[in-house]
Amino acid sequence: MIRKLWAVMRRPSSRWGLGTLVLAGALVGAVGWNGFHYAVEQTTTTGFCLSCHTMQQNFEEYKTTVHYSNTMGVRAECRDCHFAQSGWRLYRAKVLAARDLWGEITGSIDTPEKFEAHRLEMAERVWADMKESDSIGCRSCHSFEAMDFAHQTKPDAANQMQKAMVEGGTCIDCHKGIAHHLPDMSSGYKKLFEELETAAGALRPKPGDTVYPLKTLEVYLEQPSGDGGKSSGKVLAATPMKVEAAKGDWLQVSVEGWQQEGAERMLYAAQGQRIFNLALTPAALASVVPGTSMVDPDTEQTWTDATISVWVRNADLTDSLDKVWSYAGSMFNAACGTCHALPQTGHFLANQWIGTLNAMKPKSPLDEEQFRLVQKYVQMHAKDMGGEEHE
Repeated sequence: MIRKLWAVMRRPSSRWGLGTLVLAGALVGAVGWNGFHYAVEQTTTTGFCLSCHTMQQNFEEYKTTVHYSNTMGVRAECRDCHFAQSGWRLYRAKVLAARDLWGEITGSIDTPEKFEAHRLEMAERVWADMKESDSIGCRSCHSFEAMDFAHQTKPDAANQMQKAMVEGGTCIDCHKGIAHHLPDMSSGYKKLFEELETAAGALRPKPGDTVYPLKTLEVYLEQPSGDGGKSSGKVLAATPMKVEAAKGDWLQVSVEGWQQEGAERMLYAAQGQRIFNLALTPAALASVVPGTSMVDPDTEQTWTDATISVWVRNADLTDSLDKVWSYAGSMFNAACGTCHALPQTGHFLANQWIGTLNAMKPKSPLDEEQFRLVQKYVQMHAKDMGGEEHE
């Protein structure tokens, strides 16, 4: 059958002239091409978008923003923000939009509750696409070159705009949530933490294994009986602990770090860096085993590598540091990447990150425990700890 069809297609026409066939083909092609573009135009209108009832909720959110009603009488439509005006990016956006249509058809986002459950992942997908395209939808109306920075009403915003223009920033870095409600940014990292806690409940470390706390834990010089007695200090999240013994619900672990002369109660993750591993009580200092001392040539401070053996409860632990960093990185992105461009961890030195984060702490949605882990995450991935800035 296929061979016969192919033979017909290849057979020269004995009825129609070549010119007629070419003209007919051109006509069919023109009609088809224009019909295709007409279909694209009609399926990128706001009215078409609102034919899905889940989009109607988005539209109500959008109607409360400056892009819908403003003193200049300029209104952005769905296609102005979500589609390029022409070229392959327009067709690519149409293909990607089909995923939301499929979600509507299959029922995965066909109710407000289901939509909210998926809002973060959908928003992150759109943000990533906008960043990759240099916010091409925004650029259809806005451009750095057309901005009169001297007359912008907010000087801080004008400064940020100029900084972004010089450093290659893009609109979506700072303007998430400008047209629709922001998703619950905590849902992503909260889910990761729940998964880590679930896995921690099944973890049975053996001597020789290395485990990492998911949060700050009490440590004891002697194995406690029952629920524990007076602690000898606290080990911070993401601190490596090598298991020496496992007895019931308790683990004996060794913790390594660096002591600074005059501040011996704290074990730091690296020499010269204020990255906290373990905080000890005064009574526990005698149990620390010191190693080699050295003088930091930059500060002339004496640092000593040290080890201590302590007991911790086998709870809230993981054997995967990568998973801890994934959780911490998700918090960092959610807490610090919503209102402004997220700085790369390698942008600052480890000790510089302390002041940088403390300045933003009053605006942070993180609690004290979460904030400490984020600080340790950025410090351990700082410029002088092997972190890199991405171009």
